[in-house]
Amino acid sequence: MAKSNLHSSIDFRKVARELTVVENNLPGAAEVLKSLPYNTTPITGITGPPGAGKSTLVNAIISALLVKGKKVAILAIDPTSPFNFGSLLGDRIRMVTHFNHPDVFIRSLATRGSLGGLSAKTIEMADVLRSSGFDHIIIETVGVGQSEVEIAGLADQTFVVLVPEAGDEIQNIKSGLMEIADAFIINKADREGADSFINNLKKIIHQKEGMQIPVLRAVATKNEGIDEIAGMILTPPQTPNSRRELLLTQKAYNLIQQSRMAGINKKKLQLDIAEALKEKYFNLYIFVEKVLKG
Repeated sequence: MAKSNLHSSIDFRKVARELTVVENNLPGAAEVLKSLPYNTTPITGITGPPGAGKSTLVNAIISALLVKGKKVAILAIDPTSPFNFGSLLGDRIRMVTHFNHPDVFIRSLATRGSLGGLSAKTIEMADVLRSSGFDHIIIETVGVGQSEVEIAGLADQTFVVLVPEAGDEIQNIKSGLMEIADAFIINKADREGADSFINNLKKIIHQKEGMQIPVLRAVATKNEGIDEIAGMILTPPQTPNSRRELLLTQKAYNLIQQSRMAGINKKKLQLDIAEALKEKYFNLYIFVEKVLKG
């Protein structure tokens, strides 16, 4: 993780502490979140299937933004081990060149079994970063399940990264992916079949009435096409993000639900259910209603 120095106005240690408190729901987490000032620091979401070279691409984008004098925070959503719920932290390894840069903050976050590919804490951690003085925030996520839709609700712009090898699957690209992409980035565009893949993708996009989604070529390992991508990141989107309302509604619902469940002791609940099951006409929903009424 990057460290602050005399030239940086952001206290990276403070940011790291707040992220840890929020991520693990430690004492004081609620106070941290409620104290955050409203901030509209732009967030760029980068998603796509495993193997698309997302982390290498993000690494190159960071360099381009640093040249522009920007302070950048990266939240890398890592796959979680099914055995110990530990993050693989592969993204950090690929971004190692920026670890100690005074204007770069990198944080990995395990999905923790979230079916959508985003941790339930992603929104909260993004809010902490948004309020910490960065110019731009990049969230890189695993391209599985509902994660693309979720990241589109959180980010101001969402880039979907694909590679030419996905050619056989291009006809199966979900319409949902089309709807959330503000741009498609074809990484490793120097590989064989890239031109054909890009042309086919453009045809599919144009078949969607009224859609004008850019398709950008990139070779992240050679720094090709990165300036154009950085230019899009630095250009505010013209249309408001209509998905944020849905995402935050769900988040608010979950927070209210958690709050109402705070006084429920699961062990006692199990004992009460065991007792209630002895009744001849046990009804789970009547039981739950009684619990909620106290």
